[in-house]
Amino acid sequence: MRRQRPRLEAPSARIRLAGGVILGVALWLRHDPQTTNLLYLELGDRPAPNTFYVGIYILIAVGAVMMFVGFLGCYGAIQESQCLLGTFFTCLVILFACEVAAGIWGFVNKDQIAKDVKQFYDQALQQALVDDEANNAKAVVKTFHETLNCCGSNTLTSLTTSVLMNNLCPSGSTVIGNLLKEDCHQKIDDLFSGKLYLIGIAAIVVAVIMIFEMILSMVLCCGIRNSSVY
Repeated sequence: MRRQRPRLEAPSARIRLAGGVILGVALWLRHDPQTTNLLYLELGDRPAPNTFYVGIYILIAVGAVMMFVGFLGCYGAIQESQCLLGTFFTCLVILFACEVAAGIWGFVNKDQIAKDVKQFYDQALQQALVDDEANNAKAVVKTFHETLNCCGSNTLTSLTTSVLMNNLCPSGSTVIGNLLKEDCHQKIDDLFSGKLYLIGIAAIVVAVIMIFEMILSMVLCCGIRNSSVY
């Protein structure tokens, strides 16, 4: 009697679903109004630091390739082809390596990204306060303030804070003692740490799914090989 071969559609379906979720999350992060408003700014000839987008581009690429690989696995399952399932497994290994690389990149750069953005903001703020005709710098500072609902930094002197409040801060900003109620440095830290945290969670979830699917694809491939002898 010929042994019944296992059904192989499930692994590729889960990979397609995971790829679609990752792609959706990455595109949402890429077009999030807060980050795009800030990271498309230019201070003279210097653009805002956009290192943050590196991890997002990796997720977009991984999500798109995962969806394609899922269809490859589905076709291999229908054909019950060891070659296609082996290719499916190899692609998962490569994608897993990319996920690990993205995770390492995010861990290494999680503090540097916010630091670069804060330096960009500080340079614009300094130009706006020193030069009354620095319209570009003032526009950059106002975009930060309106996007993050903040005003300046608590590292400023009380005199500078007073000038800042009168000219560049959004309405409703207040000072408690010598401290601004809404510190832009803290707002920048909160914004990017939250985004990177979400990227890290997405990378971990996909990595776990990939490990499970790699194991299952090899088991199914071995099942085809063993059943073919009957």
